[in-house]
Amino acid sequence: MSFILALDQGTTSSRAIVFDHAGAIRALAQQEFRQIFPQPGWVEHDANEIWETQLSVARAALAQAKLCARDIAAIGITNQRETTVVWDRATGEPIHNAIVWQDRRTAGFCDELKAAGLGADITKRTGLIVDAYFSATKILWLLDNVARARALAEVGRLAFGTIDTWLVWKLSGRAVHATDVSNASRTLLFNIHEGAWDEALLTRFNVPRGVLPQVVPSSGVVAETAPGLFDAPIKIAGTAGDQQAALFGQRCAKPGLAKNTYGTGCFMLMHTGAQAVASRNQLLTTAAAQPSAMREYALEGSVFSAGAAVQWLRDGLGIIKSAADIEALAASVPDNGGVYLVPAFAGLGSPHWDPHARGSVSGLTRGSTSAHIARATLEAIAYQTADVLDAMHADSGIAMAELRVDGGAARNNLLMQFQADVLNVPVVRPRITETTALGAAYLAGLAVGYWKNAAEIDAQWHVERRFQPAMARGDVERLRVEWRQAVTRAKGWAQ
Repeated sequence: MSFILALDQGTTSSRAIVFDHAGAIRALAQQEFRQIFPQPGWVEHDANEIWETQLSVARAALAQAKLCARDIAAIGITNQRETTVVWDRATGEPIHNAIVWQDRRTAGFCDELKAAGLGADITKRTGLIVDAYFSATKILWLLDNVARARALAEVGRLAFGTIDTWLVWKLSGRAVHATDVSNASRTLLFNIHEGAWDEALLTRFNVPRGVLPQVVPSSGVVAETAPGLFDAPIKIAGTAGDQQAALFGQRCAKPGLAKNTYGTGCFMLMHTGAQAVASRNQLLTTAAAQPSAMREYALEGSVFSAGAAVQWLRDGLGIIKSAADIEALAASVPDNGGVYLVPAFAGLGSPHWDPHARGSVSGLTRGSTSAHIARATLEAIAYQTADVLDAMHADSGIAMAELRVDGGAARNNLLMQFQADVLNVPVVRPRITETTALGAAYLAGLAVGYWKNAAEIDAQWHVERRFQPAMARGDVERLRVEWRQAVTRAKGWAQ
């Protein structure tokens, strides 16, 4: 019997999961790594630490499942998107810490681009909003601020990659420099309509073509692991950005089907098929995971801080000992007590796109407690998702029948019920909520014939629980009006 190994490289931890042919988890290993904050609004990772933790958990998962490399049919990779690594091809070393998707250091440059009237053309080509969230301005910052970087890039010494590219390069023993279409579409350098790097954008962002990886489909054998990493070579056969992988793992592969992933951030994607739907409401048009040569697209709403806000309660305020503790603390009060937390630690994403917003807590009284703040934190995740769904409905004209959910916070019943109440849409949690890793596994398995076709994996998706809306609509509207007031107070704070 053979298995699929999924490498799930996230914003705060590296994970590896072994899946069997039924799509069930046989082993899971996870390791957190450092979050580096050099200045307010700056967020970095050590790319070597990412590599070391990812290799370590891959080996640990195989050991836990009592498997060797020959038992693995293929490796699938999914990753935090937009996070930018630039390294020296000769030495193999990054020239600087990775700049994380949450990082806001290039917000001023993005403001200049928009002020110059360039935003509409960039959006037309890429489907994205001009924002520091994406990779292009991060690459530019590295090339212009690291000693000799620009000169080395011009002579072909440097390579850029999002985290998937960095992992493929390391796993292949420096043999393959490639990314998949879903990750390429998050760089502000990729023309989603032509399916290629855009020459005009490379010129605009002053990025030499020689630093860019080859773009490949999300499903297909791209490399083999180098000798010495495992006891035998393993094919690397699937790659997708984490949100596109989750969309694929949730089997939202037809127009109108949507999922929301509750991770460090919160990301809602609706599949739009072969049509790239242009947003009129500050959503993103992005490439979906592409299992074949046929282009597929999705509408996306990106919320920057979801689980990150829960981590702040744990690590910053110390009011919970583990992320799982928040549910009981929040449930110890009947409501939020008028308290609203806007977790704009790294600005606000969809549909606001305000890089200068900052986190705020509104409505505090002497009666406010840590439980009210905990409840407000969970509710903020649901409100942000509701704001995205409103924009998505306006763009697509589709009244969503249900929202499929995954990610760590999807296991929080209090949050899921409140989410259904606020959306007035059933929230559906599948039996396997590790759908990001599962999507990467499916993409890899399809490439090597482990699963025969889409119908075979469609049959593996099953509902674990369905949360039905129960709150009175008048109460929901009052809460959302107060939420919007809180958001208004958080906007533009750091400008």
